[in-house]
Amino acid sequence: MSTMMNNDQKKPVPNRGPRKGFISFHELMRRRIRGILLVSSLYDSFILGEDGVLYELLLNEYMGLNLSHTPEIMRVSSGREALEEAASDRYDLIITTLHLEDMDVLEYARRLRESGVDKPLVLLTYDSREMSDLVENHDLSNFDQVFMWQGNFRILLAIIKCIEDRLNLERDTRLAGVQSIILIEDNVKFYSSYLPIIYTQLMMHSQDVIEEGINLTHRILRMRARPKIILCTTYEEAWEYFEKYHDTILGVISDVSFPREGVKDPRAGIRFAANVKKSHADIPILLQSNDDARKVEAHEVGASFLMKNSPRLLHDVQRFIRRYFSFGDFIFYMPDGSEVARAHDLRDLEEKLHMIPDESLLFHAERNHFSNWLKARTEFYLAHQLRPRTVDDFASVDDLRESLISSLHSYHIEQHRGRIADYDPRTFDPDSGFTRIGGGSLGGKGRGLAFMNALLDRNEIHNEFKGVDVDVPPTVILETDVFDAVVEHDDLGDFALTSDDDKEIVRRFVETPLPKHVVDWLRGLLKVMRYPLAVRSSSLLEDSQYQPFAGVYETIMLPNNHRSLEVRLMELTSAIQRVFASPFSSHAKGYIKATPYRLEEEKMAVVIQKLIGIPHKKRFYPDFSGVARSYNFYPIEPMSSEDGIVSVALGLGAMVVEGGLTIRFCPKYPRHQVQFASARDVINFSQREFYALELPARDADYDHSRRTPLMKLGLDV
Repeated sequence: MSTMMNNDQKKPVPNRGPRKGFISFHELMRRRIRGILLVSSLYDSFILGEDGVLYELLLNEYMGLNLSHTPEIMRVSSGREALEEAASDRYDLIITTLHLEDMDVLEYARRLRESGVDKPLVLLTYDSREMSDLVENHDLSNFDQVFMWQGNFRILLAIIKCIEDRLNLERDTRLAGVQSIILIEDNVKFYSSYLPIIYTQLMMHSQDVIEEGINLTHRILRMRARPKIILCTTYEEAWEYFEKYHDTILGVISDVSFPREGVKDPRAGIRFAANVKKSHADIPILLQSNDDARKVEAHEVGASFLMKNSPRLLHDVQRFIRRYFSFGDFIFYMPDGSEVARAHDLRDLEEKLHMIPDESLLFHAERNHFSNWLKARTEFYLAHQLRPRTVDDFASVDDLRESLISSLHSYHIEQHRGRIADYDPRTFDPDSGFTRIGGGSLGGKGRGLAFMNALLDRNEIHNEFKGVDVDVPPTVILETDVFDAVVEHDDLGDFALTSDDDKEIVRRFVETPLPKHVVDWLRGLLKVMRYPLAVRSSSLLEDSQYQPFAGVYETIMLPNNHRSLEVRLMELTSAIQRVFASPFSSHAKGYIKATPYRLEEEKMAVVIQKLIGIPHKKRFYPDFSGVARSYNFYPIEPMSSEDGIVSVALGLGAMVVEGGLTIRFCPKYPRHQVQFASARDVINFSQREFYALELPARDADYDHSRRTPLMKLGLDV
């Protein structure tokens, strides 16, 4: 009794919180069930698989839920065979039925443990009377869990996932703050019914969530971060888990009556719910009982209640999970329960926060609904940042609203920083990020930009200099599969390889349509990208470590300012097609001949990038642009080669890369201006011209044949 009193009163241990970012998802679910040894009679295994195709049923279920690593199943009939096979590395889980050919199942379990095999061992029963006799009259300590077959083969999925959750619980919670659901139920029949339903709901929810992943890797890894289920059969076991993982408990589903201090306590669930609510009032709890009188007590401690003998029990459990565990859309309610808005994803939530009434905002903020919803969607880091805040921390509702919006927006930027996202019109941010469209390769320049993007993020350069943003401009890369589709159209590639008429090659490329789905993607981009663009080549060979291709292929600047979206789309597609044509120009062909490469092996990706600068009346250019080199081949004292060299110029970078007059300096000795050693040098080597992008009138006629409107201007303009 005294031990349990101490457990009730003991304060949960603080959690340090999940890691920032989603890189830790790579490390989740390390321990998997890859092989199952099924110990059963031939008839029992036939019952499990209905028509004898148990593995096929499990495989179909895994594929339908987008789960990988479908476990293989090996069946043996006798305990002797099972003992021989059990030590094999092929098996991570042993499932045995009650009836074996040559020995009692309890004897088999005892001998298995005596042989030193400590793999999870699950007993699967078919009859409730046999199961009750086993539980009440026999020692089942050699089994990790007992389940009951009730005709639903998905019990196998529940068994596998339940065991995997136990194996990975501590590590995954510590690394990423993965959430857990505590299920307290000592009735084998009932939890054998619940678990398949709960796991199916979790998998379906996870599939909805992974659609918001920024790329394929992120989406797959996000599946690993689904909530875990902790199945407990006693008060002490459940409270031990709650104390250890209280900061990551998504919710509790519990019977009202189950063992406490070694005896059946008819109010154990009420006690457990009350103690949980004292610690974390926002954790949703569902209590169940055959005694209708417990309903009032459940509501008094802040828990929901269902009758176990209800004909709609399983349906109501599903409904509770979807609503109170924050699965699905975030539904904004008023205090009276009326719905005012819904948010499907984070971007949608950010938009809805601008418009919902103050009363609804306070209703959800006071109950930690925002952090709970984020946790259910595997956004653990953001949820952990929001949860400690309370409404009282803000001077006004407007301050609370602005804080939530700012946190969501900053998190979105942080999530995309340093990573390559797949284009999704629902989540695309035109002011940040690195996005790819299509398939294939990013190309050399694209890879270099992606590497720099990741490097800046890894070293957190964006936090290094206060008031200064060091970042790769918003970038979209059209990958090489689009190029392949274009050159294969009407044998365009064969023509371009053999033709020496540059104008005709460009004309044919410009007149060859891009695939319709690509045009639709580009139209979606331009709806939100309302700034000047640089359309740059990114071939497989470009920016090679051993063979420079700088200046060989096309770069086109677009003002992207016409009132008509379709005109801007024509400008962009024409620029992309000109870049596709550039490897086949006479200049490029001649250059490639001097290298060990073959032109027919070359493929082109296209970088669509925000052009940095500001408008000056009808011109657009940055204050300065430049090129930095980490190695200086011609150092002058006191410089060394390793100090590097930088060239900068007013306006666009064409002045620098084309070898125009620029200012050159060493970052270590910026005041050491060797090129301006005398007054005559200042006159002779100072910049006199600069490049700018012309900004035509927003309703100007579109000239299909017009090239890049770059202007070379004197300093007196």
